[in-house]
Amino acid sequence: MNVDDLVRDAFQDEAADSMPAPLYLADRVLSVRRRSRTRRLASLAAATAVAVAVAVAVPLLGRAGHEARPASETNKSDIIGHPDQSPPKNLIAAGDTVLSAFFVREKVEQPNGDIVFRRVYGLLDQKTGTYEKAEWAYLDVAPGSRTAAVLEGELPAKRVGLLDLITGKVDRWIALDQGVASVAFSPDGTKLVATTYAKNPDRSFADHPQIVDDKKTPGPVSSRTGFTVVDVDSGKAEWHEAPFETDEMGWPGNSREDFAWSHDGTLVYANTPFKPFRQYYGLNGDRADWPSDEKVAVSVQAGVSPDGKLAAGDFAGHGTTVAAAVLDPRTGKQITTVPVQQLLAWADNKRLIGWGCEPKRCSGKGEFRNQLLLVTIGTDKVVPLSGFRKASDDYPGRWTPVFSSR
Repeated sequence: MNVDDLVRDAFQDEAADSMPAPLYLADRVLSVRRRSRTRRLASLAAATAVAVAVAVAVPLLGRAGHEARPASETNKSDIIGHPDQSPPKNLIAAGDTVLSAFFVREKVEQPNGDIVFRRVYGLLDQKTGTYEKAEWAYLDVAPGSRTAAVLEGELPAKRVGLLDLITGKVDRWIALDQGVASVAFSPDGTKLVATTYAKNPDRSFADHPQIVDDKKTPGPVSSRTGFTVVDVDSGKAEWHEAPFETDEMGWPGNSREDFAWSHDGTLVYANTPFKPFRQYYGLNGDRADWPSDEKVAVSVQAGVSPDGKLAAGDFAGHGTTVAAAVLDPRTGKQITTVPVQQLLAWADNKRLIGWGCEPKRCSGKGEFRNQLLLVTIGTDKVVPLSGFRKASDDYPGRWTPVFSSR
């Protein structure tokens, strides 16, 4: 597979009433603070810090006051992999990061000729440590991997639910004035950014056709209207207008261009189809400058390392060489490479999780066989975390991972 194929594959992959705050909110905040402390210590003594942080972890309490610790916390192993599973059935984690969910896109033809590309999730059950099928329309998992923000039904949705990953029940629904089609937790877990759309960005419309391979097929519609910042504790939500930006030819990019958080959680951003390929906004809706310490390639999911000293870069291989760049986040200069195709998440300040190919097992027939790998900067060490990426009876498509912190 050549570089064009790899880049195209990477882009395809990317492509209620208010109630009191849940009883576990304080525990979740404590969990975030513990992880922040662990990350600071990790730059001095990573292995010791992780061991100590796990040893003194504060128990989470269930509604009856009994200890109810998530499976991702009770399993103290630094690396939890299942190279024989794809899609995964049992908990996968490395360092401070856990695979909290994955999804496939299922093509559902509609009676009127439209096509909806519905997401089917495998969501971590923190009580059993297994991934269970969940048909939410969209979800994101909070730091601590105890809570998921979920959207239901046909998008855009008018409310977001806070789902307890131990009980499997929605503790609270937050009503929204604008319809949303994505949600993302802030780095500290206290806020959500929800991207608002006038139409479902995952629906292709028969009355808006496009030409594919000389054939007319239903086409997507760009309808983003802005973003809503939600305070998780109070449920207070504030919407800001931010429609799609277009290039000089008037092309607005993809039908789905969701907002995400900056590394420090002070700004949100969305990708654009023209340089500098990303637009930042303050939480008050004002446009903001690109952060000086976050000059990373826009197609990279992993972003900046927990300590802010490194950034994940794009594919940097040549010919049959598989490699992804590790950059200086302030200058964008390449520091080194690691042997994976696409970087997905930081396990800690020195290790990353990415799509790659186990050494000596790459196909030589133009097919790139992905699997989740853990790589360590400055070494050739590669640890398989999952089996090779494939579909299954329950998940009819190539699965896409969702990560969160333990």
